[in-house]
Amino acid sequence: MSQTTINDAEIAKFTAMAEEWWDPKGKFKPLHKLNPARLSYIREHLLTHFVLDGTAMRPFEGLRILDVGCGGGLLCEPLARLGAAVTGIDAAERNIAIATIHAEQSGLSIDYRVTTSEALAAEGQTFDMVLNMEVVEHVDNVPLYMKSCADLVKRGGLMLTATINRTLRARALAVFAAERVLRWLPVGTHDWNKFLTPDEIKTLLARNGLVVTEETGVVYHPLGDEWRQSPDMGINYMIMSRRPAV
Repeated sequence: MSQTTINDAEIAKFTAMAEEWWDPKGKFKPLHKLNPARLSYIREHLLTHFVLDGTAMRPFEGLRILDVGCGGGLLCEPLARLGAAVTGIDAAERNIAIATIHAEQSGLSIDYRVTTSEALAAEGQTFDMVLNMEVVEHVDNVPLYMKSCADLVKRGGLMLTATINRTLRARALAVFAAERVLRWLPVGTHDWNKFLTPDEIKTLLARNGLVVTEETGVVYHPLGDEWRQSPDMGINYMIMSRRPAV
């Protein structure tokens, strides 16, 4: 393809850290901490949107879910345990290798692929839900990336986009404090200039035929050492959108 979303420097950055994906105290500790809040939000919206039984052991049976930029599979595995047919894609080969090995060790069947959203969309694939989680700030050609992710959402399906807002507060906390003070992330993990505002994300969603259904901030609570949903979207936020059924 003549156009690509791949940023080689970003791929190299995450490849270098790939061995630590499943270490809850390693370089991906923030994502391990974020996972409960993200999974709760995903579960809530899937149950409501597709009218599923939340008391079932595998409530997502029959749903196809795609995790774009899946890394080591931190979201793929719990969703597979809940019954979904999960596909995880990542442009970094080492990430997919780590994810595949961990899924096998966990007794889970997950379709992991080294590919990009635009390549998968070109195949004509569609899914009940597309997860676009903390990826948009790491790609090149954001319009192409968001279009390809949207193209992967089937009619009546959902997409969840999570990223970091381009605010001065995010620059101070999500970049400077997280990387240089708290040491949650390696220095250079994020480039503030590549963050997008909620309005910019919503414009791209609308341009590609998706309708925003809900948005929420995600805020860290130090006393509980956990992330929670919040009306405050000034730093981390998530936007749920859907493709109309007709």
